[in-house]
Formats: sequence, C-alpha cells, structure tokens
Amino acid sequence: MNYAATLAVLVVLAFCFPLTVRLGVQLGVPEVYSASVLGALLTFALATYLVRWQVNRHRATLARLEAARAQIVADPENPRAYFVGGEHLGTILLRLDRRREASEVIDRYARLGGARESEIVALREALSSAERRQRHAQGREA
Repeated sequence: MNYAATLAVLVVLAFCFPLTVRLGVQLGVPEVYSASVLGALLTFALATYLVRWQVNRHRATLARLEAARAQIVADPENPRAYFVGGEHLGTILLRLDRRREASEVIDRYARLGGARESEIVALREALSSAERRQRHAQGREA
C-alpha cells in the first residue's frame, strides 16, 4: 500500500469511527467492542506508518552514505567530497552507530589540506560524544 492509500484509509477510519460505534450500539454490539476493534485498527495503521517512515529514513541515510563513499573514491584529495547534502560522511557514520569507521574517516579528512579546522573539531566532538554515550550505556548494562 502506498502512502496516499494509507492516508486515505486513516481518514476514512477517523471519519467512520463515531458512525460505526453508533451503528454497533443500535445492532446490540457493546461500545467497548466497537471501540476496541477500531482502536486496534488505528494502532496497527499508526505502527505501519511509523515502521515505513523509519525504514525509508534509514534507506535515505544509506543512500547518502554510498554517495559520499563514491565521491571520495572519485576524488580522495578533495575535502568537499566528504560531504553529501551538507552532511559530512563522519556524521552519517556516527548516526548509523559506526564509530570505528567514523573515526577513520575523520582522521583522513583531518589530514587533507583544504579541510576546515572548525569542521574537524566539530566532528571529533561528535565522535567523543558518541563514545561517551556508548560507555555510559555499557555502564548501565553492567
């Protein structure tokens, strides 16, 4: 089901909810059953939408990751090749929880001649913040 169809089903369910409950009461079905079934359908629809949204967001992130890697392979000495859509490859890797790869990318970026010091500092701060969060999470698990 595509997004327009999902939205249409949600609109129809929202519009029909009070009518269905009223019709169920007239037919002898308690309101609780009608509300429970429609609530379950709405919950299912919301969960479906949220899962699809997360999957599509992850796919878009992976596409930007591949685009950045392709740019770097094409022109490894260009500091701008490390950016896709204004976002640095190291930031994308950190968002995907790939800290080791992000660290390597940030180090390679820092060795380039045209890399800005402010960007390097911001990337290293993001990396250290991700590592602190990981250590804190591991400390809570232990």
